[in-house]
Amino acid sequence: MQRITPFLWFDGQAEEAARFYVSVFPDSRIERVVKAPTETPSVSAGEVLLVEFTLDGARYAGLNGGPGVPFNEAVSLHVDCADQAEVDHYWEALSAGGRTIQCGWLEDRWGLRWQVVPTRMHELLSDPDPERARRTMEAMMQMEKLIIADLERAADGG
Repeated sequence: MQRITPFLWFDGQAEEAARFYVSVFPDSRIERVVKAPTETPSVSAGEVLLVEFTLDGARYAGLNGGPGVPFNEAVSLHVDCADQAEVDHYWEALSAGGRTIQCGWLEDRWGLRWQVVPTRMHELLSDPDPERARRTMEAMMQMEKLIIADLERAADGG
């Protein structure tokens, strides 16, 4: 059982966002949609108040908490990717309608920040040769979407 659940604040789009996220990740589903039993400051009685969902086996909740509390870069969701095909898939899906940033970061259409990172980058950054790690870091800092072949080429000094 998961004891800690990330709780995401939306301005009326919690169900839309949850349905999108579960369409992107494997082993994902909507667990429960809770409608407000009475009027709240953010939703009317009968409207969606809370959506509980699972992404890739981990539980999340989306609350329609109302306006004025946007996501920011202080919190992000990190997606480890086995290969370039996974990086490409998650990058394209999650950045659609949002914006790309730098170093594998993006902001989705609801303002939530994601890091889409190949596991190979972690390996290169922890290389026992500090020069390989440095070159990898310098290459990563120049990228938006992370390209494994370019990181490896940089690590090798090319």
